[in-house]
Amino acid sequence: MRASPDNAHPSELAHFGALASRWWDPQGPQKALHVLNPVRLAYVAQQMPLVGKQVLDVGCGAGLLAEALAAAGAKVTALDLAPELIEVAQLHLLESALHVDYRLASIAQVAAAQPAHFDVVTCMELLEHVPDPQALIADCVRVLAPGGRLIISTLNRNPASFALAIVGAEYLSGLVARGTHHYAQFIRPAELAAWLRAAGLVLDDVRGLYYNPLNHSARLGRSPAVNYIASARREQ
Repeated sequence: MRASPDNAHPSELAHFGALASRWWDPQGPQKALHVLNPVRLAYVAQQMPLVGKQVLDVGCGAGLLAEALAAAGAKVTALDLAPELIEVAQLHLLESALHVDYRLASIAQVAAAQPAHFDVVTCMELLEHVPDPQALIADCVRVLAPGGRLIISTLNRNPASFALAIVGAEYLSGLVARGTHHYAQFIRPAELAAWLRAAGLVLDDVRGLYYNPLNHSARLGRSPAVNYIASARREQ
């Protein structure tokens, strides 16, 4: 896949941009994200109290997590590179009456303009979709204030994740649109840990993020075998 200077695949932006109109439909193509969102929010709040904190949501889509963070009391800035998603996210604020500073911008642009500014950076289900995930992590660290936290969710790379996230979710159940995931871009926890260390962060928590397609429920668990979420801190 061809990459842009913004560390993005144009084909990936087009894929997700095409889903924008139904992003907020809990029975639509992002149904799993709607179920996972409360679990992700609770995890972020557990890692750092959110009231009054400056939070940056990188790869925000049409704003599911960004709005939830704002409703929890955070001062939220949210980024995406698909204009269709930012447009839908901004329109949804008219319904929710929340405040989120949505930007059609890359994390590299924000890192150059606002270094060491944010208390929390969230990056959910994005690393496996960019050409250079290590560079994206480095840019996320640049915007973190001392003592801040980077919270990432992504997919492990192993036979179980291939079977569940691609074969099961995309081709058998249709839970996720076909072409959403590319197995070669999945990231093992050890790889993520090495990138975080290289960027100067301390990884102190990794949990499995489980989605049950039978009863459409989600929870955290011990095993990061398929989906997982991790929290790393920037020391003072």
